[in-house]
Amino acid sequence: MAEISPDVLCQPDDILGRDTAVQENQNNRTPVDNLALSSTNTDFTFSLYKELALKNPDRNVVFSPFSISIALAILSLGARSKTLEEILGGLKFSLTETPEADIHQGFGHLLHMLSQPGDQVKINTGSMMLVEKRLQILAEFKEKARALYQAEVSTADFQQPHEAKKNINDYVNKQTKGKIKELISDLDERTVMVLVNYIYFKGKWKRPFEPHFTYESDFYLDKKRSVKVPMMHHTSLTTPYFWDEDLSCSVVELKYTGNASALFILPDEGRMQQVEASLQPETLKKWKDSLRSRKIDDLYMPKFSISTDYSLENILPQLGIREVFSTQADLSGIAGAKDLRVSQVVHKAVLDVAETGTEAAAAIGWSCGIGSILNPLTIKLNRPFLMMISDTNTQTPLFMAKVTNPKE
Repeated sequence: MAEISPDVLCQPDDILGRDTAVQENQNNRTPVDNLALSSTNTDFTFSLYKELALKNPDRNVVFSPFSISIALAILSLGARSKTLEEILGGLKFSLTETPEADIHQGFGHLLHMLSQPGDQVKINTGSMMLVEKRLQILAEFKEKARALYQAEVSTADFQQPHEAKKNINDYVNKQTKGKIKELISDLDERTVMVLVNYIYFKGKWKRPFEPHFTYESDFYLDKKRSVKVPMMHHTSLTTPYFWDEDLSCSVVELKYTGNASALFILPDEGRMQQVEASLQPETLKKWKDSLRSRKIDDLYMPKFSISTDYSLENILPQLGIREVFSTQADLSGIAGAKDLRVSQVVHKAVLDVAETGTEAAAAIGWSCGIGSILNPLTIKLNRPFLMMISDTNTQTPLFMAKVTNPKE
């Protein structure tokens, strides 16, 4: 992903074409509050997670809330009236509290932070919008999408669905280094607009697993069923840990070499639904504030590769984003006409976990640090667990996952 110019980030109002009064107030406005943006993004993350988990009970869930929210923010650049309010509302923003320009400035700043060269964690995210070729895309919208989000906006011949599908899949396959080979499996001639989004992650464990410690073990799907998995094993790992007595779950924070960390949430048997229902920004803040460095004598983690794909046009209406998929959609900022609506929003994530590191379209991390002398502690991820990967500089949730079956 190309780096976003700092000049662009400092002048969101000019790019957005806002009126003179708003531009005059730009210098008086305080910078975007990263903590507030992080809380909003966390709220969106958990809201979307609950819908995905509800529609996919007892299945693996893997997605990038950051990547999806960026795609929706790009779409909002061309939305008007109620369509705009629904998109930003679904992302947990209120235009009465946060000016639209500030929202784009905030996301642009996050993209800029995540694309810094030299970090040991490589995150590459991007979006592409394809509009039916008979519709003329406005130059102003193309410029906004490029300047603020480095997004590609182009036309496609959806009357030739097989060719359009191949072009999309080839693009994503290349951008994700072959991790996501087929994002779009189906297009029809009625399609007028497709929003494509990807995220690619590459990182190494701060402390790699020793391959010779990996052994075959049971992963318990429920009380009656289990599957055999390669189980990785760490000994004497010192890392932030918290036992949440209220929710009956263990919380472990682990790091990558670089600006990313992961939270593993392991509920006691039978407590997963209780933990899922409690997921909100305040819960995450409580966990992070309560973490204390602790020596874990033995930590067990399955080695696995899982992937999921979602047609979000069936999910986002549950978050209040409805009109954009209907004949009432007002996306006149994209092509001038009001007869444009979104046909598909496709998101696919891949998660690979192995001994040496991770190269995937979603990922996981470990950490070690200074320990303390306490009773022996063993953490065994041998039953369904949650994981959340965040950028440590901005506290932005990058990935959210629920591993219910490492073999699927």
